[in-house]
Amino acid sequence: MATVKFTEEHEWIALDGDVGTVGISDYAQNQLGDVVYVEVPEAGASFNKGEEAAVVESVKAASEVYAPADGEIVEANKDLEDNPGAVNSDAQGAGWFYKIKLNNVADIDGLMDEDAYKAYVAELD
Repeated sequence: MATVKFTEEHEWIALDGDVGTVGISDYAQNQLGDVVYVEVPEAGASFNKGEEAAVVESVKAASEVYAPADGEIVEANKDLEDNPGAVNSDAQGAGWFYKIKLNNVADIDGLMDEDAYKAYVAELD
């Protein structure tokens, strides 16, 4: 089973070996409301931790999706361009944004596990 970690910017990353699948959390999706547009990065693009890697727009707002670690995009969920609603129905599943091959797997050690993330968002409400 993949290790899932969360950022303070509400991205999740599910790590399988040195490749992480990245998307936005259910909490972030609920805050955004109905997602109407998603822009994902191209395979081969490289990002440093904290850099804008994707964009999500909803009826309420536009938001950046940041890279949770340094790495190279190995796959993008191009289905979201035609079906951004997948983020609404399954933000932490079919609504994933991209897969990134991490330069250093230890980069995600400082991110929150699910319990810590739940406590973090509980303080935001």
